[in-house]
Amino acid sequence: MLTYKEVMDAFEKIDIPTEQVEKVYETLERLGIEVVPEIDEEIEEIEIEEDPELSIPEGVNIDDPVRMYLKEIGKVPLLTAEEEIELAQRMEAGDEEPKKRLAEANLRLVVSIAKRYVGRGMQFLDLIQEGYLGLI
Repeated sequence: MLTYKEVMDAFEKIDIPTEQVEKVYETLERLGIEVVPEIDEEIEEIEIEEDPELSIPEGVNIDDPVRMYLKEIGKVPLLTAEEEIELAQRMEAGDEEPKKRLAEANLRLVVSIAKRYVGRGMQFLDLIQEGYLGLI
């Protein structure tokens, strides 16, 4: 098992296109090597970032709607383990609302991960959008 951070650290000094990074993940999957996020580490990182608008990656041009979006997602509280369990139980019972709540609570994680891929062929906002779609 590897973490996304370990994989990204391995490619840190190598400038490769996003498509090739995706192929690496596909190859790891075929070999039976699971790549997982370090959620605890991500939460710590996100909690340190009190103001998401100040943590926009260098070289990323953003306009006011993106800045407003980052401020809004910063207002959504993180879930506790108990809340996650409760939401999962409600989802199993057929309730659709918990899916929305889980997605909203993890948007900061999406932004944090999207920052790692800036400069690899996709716009920052597109990376966030794709990450959000992955949550749904």
